[in-house]
Amino acid sequence: MACAVAVFSSAATVMAISGGEKIYDRIVNTTDNKDAQQSAADKGYYTVSRPGVSASSLPDFTEAAENTINGVVSIKSFVTPRRSNYGFGNGGGFFDPWEFFFGPGYGDNGNNRRQQPQPQQPKSSEEAQQQKGLGSGVIITTDGYIVTNNHVIDGAERLEVTLNDNRTFNARVIGTDASTDLALIKIDAKDLHAISMGDSDGLKVGEWVLAVGNPFGFTSTVTVGIVSAKARNISSMTRSGNTIGIESFIQTDVAVNPGNSGGALVNMRGELVGINAAIYSQTGNYAGCSFAIPTSIVKKVISDIRQYGSVQRAVLGIAFSELTPQLIKEKDIKAVNAGIYVGRVEDRSAAKEAGLQEGDIITAVGGVETINTAQLQEQLNRYSPGDKAAITYYRDNKKRTANVTFRNSQGNTKLTKAGDLLELGCAFKEVPEETLRSLEISNGLQVTGIRAGKFKEAGIKDGFIITEINNSVVRSQDDVEKIYDAIMKSTDYDKVMFITGYYPTGKKCYFAVDLGD
Repeated sequence: MACAVAVFSSAATVMAISGGEKIYDRIVNTTDNKDAQQSAADKGYYTVSRPGVSASSLPDFTEAAENTINGVVSIKSFVTPRRSNYGFGNGGGFFDPWEFFFGPGYGDNGNNRRQQPQPQQPKSSEEAQQQKGLGSGVIITTDGYIVTNNHVIDGAERLEVTLNDNRTFNARVIGTDASTDLALIKIDAKDLHAISMGDSDGLKVGEWVLAVGNPFGFTSTVTVGIVSAKARNISSMTRSGNTIGIESFIQTDVAVNPGNSGGALVNMRGELVGINAAIYSQTGNYAGCSFAIPTSIVKKVISDIRQYGSVQRAVLGIAFSELTPQLIKEKDIKAVNAGIYVGRVEDRSAAKEAGLQEGDIITAVGGVETINTAQLQEQLNRYSPGDKAAITYYRDNKKRTANVTFRNSQGNTKLTKAGDLLELGCAFKEVPEETLRSLEISNGLQVTGIRAGKFKEAGIKDGFIITEINNSVVRSQDDVEKIYDAIMKSTDYDKVMFITGYYPTGKKCYFAVDLGD
């Protein structure tokens, strides 16, 4: 017969039940019936107190919890549900396949038509909205700036923030960064409890940390654990294609569950060292591994969003991979056994200008070791276009140093404001003279590095050569910027780029790029 095991404890007693056996005893300062105590302890029911062990020798988390619990908020996101014409009894009406494919009058031969109730009109737009998600956020200024995960607020039409004292505010989005899964929002409030930023670089594996958030909607929840690893990349551990662009997580064994996203990871002093972002689980709930974005990344991203409206991301301009035993053997590498292998150096890039070449092995950026992808991404994310850093690398088994000046995704060192060309989602480069001759055109600017953005949405692909935008000739990126600025400053209702150009194959194409919201 299977036997159930249950443990109930209080400050003084433990009751253990196993196969009908019952053992009652005291945990603290118990002296009688020591044999029975030890027997129960050996079975894992409880730990027997011994001289010299006291509560004062255990870590005390109360100060850290008290310093942070009022600085973490609950964030609810709301959207307006979209009503469909056909459904299955879920508010969308009765689905008749004959009528769907052949039109009104065909279903049920036109007979026995089901009368659909007319929905009542909502009294307000907020009443029509439904809750989409629940997460957490961290107050970082006393006047209401809050940092959270991008995935907590992504797609929301309205954000509702609830403080630990149950006050509720609507929040507005200041800026987001999908690459790091971070977002900055703002509520109109004063004298809030802000959590001070700590130093995630100073964290050590094995150090105690606390997570503060709202798992499953249970507000103001504190859990505790240790730092399990640093600079962790989890893309290879997930089967989903929806991976974060920049990954250098703090891995912990702190219990984190749905609703904790965007909440605080703090050290024993109550300082913010990370923003909880992900768990590794086969069920969707906590299974022993949780991951937080370190404040070394958070501080840079949030500072850029507040100042510029978008992240000023430094680009080195290389394709790379981690050094593997196979590469070491194939390339006859003897000087190092770990590092970043440079597979390609982009033209007109910071790496090219600094003299880096294919086959180089990068081991440090700015004096900080970068021997895996996560470490490299974390270090590069600390810099902005125009910043300089020393790159330590190996070539032909000899250690070398290169001084690099970082560029942006457009290939220059300019800092960009939100609404600049970043939203187009591409970079530009000059068109080779031989390409211009082969296409029999006198001007053009080539699109490269297509990623999520307005150009990709319009169907433009890498290699496309822009010759005109809104009937204006395009020869350089400056031309694109001037046209873009004129469109965005225009009072016209439609903000559209009408683009003419060619692919290198000679195919002429036209695109309409909608710059509206």
